[in-house]
Amino acid sequence: MEILNIDGPKQTLRNVRVGEGVKIFDFVNAYGCEIGDGSKIGTFVEIQRGAFIGKNCKISSHTFICEGVHIGDGVFVGHNVSFINDKYPRAANADGSIQTDSDWEMIETKVGNNVSIGTSSTILCGIEIGDFAVIGAGSVVTKNVPSNAVVAGNPAKILKYLE
Repeated sequence: MEILNIDGPKQTLRNVRVGEGVKIFDFVNAYGCEIGDGSKIGTFVEIQRGAFIGKNCKISSHTFICEGVHIGDGVFVGHNVSFINDKYPRAANADGSIQTDSDWEMIETKVGNNVSIGTSSTILCGIEIGDFAVIGAGSVVTKNVPSNAVVAGNPAKILKYLE
């Protein structure tokens, strides 16, 4: 793996560990994360520090992958997917002071291997999505998704299992 540091008009990559054959398109903001071999990162994607993307993944445009998200190998993430890492987000504390890293708890999210996450889905924190699961477009995933399950809706519910 090599570490990329690019700060330019078309993308910003700071301390990004990148595997072989990775393709990163224009207008990507990534820092302190890791992207596995053969993965493709679409335009207007943000990947925050501590996030991990496995091998041979496709991350579509306008997706937000925050700190604490671990994505397995062979995962498809559709356009405009958002991951959440804070159950009770606030800008300020009760005394009015702006929150810092020490004022909130980052909660991890784990996405298994060969998962497909549909366009405009929201994945709440603390969720585990099992291998080969499918998340329907526009879904809001509020609890764990078993392996091979197909889920959709708000909140996402199991529709069926793949064989």
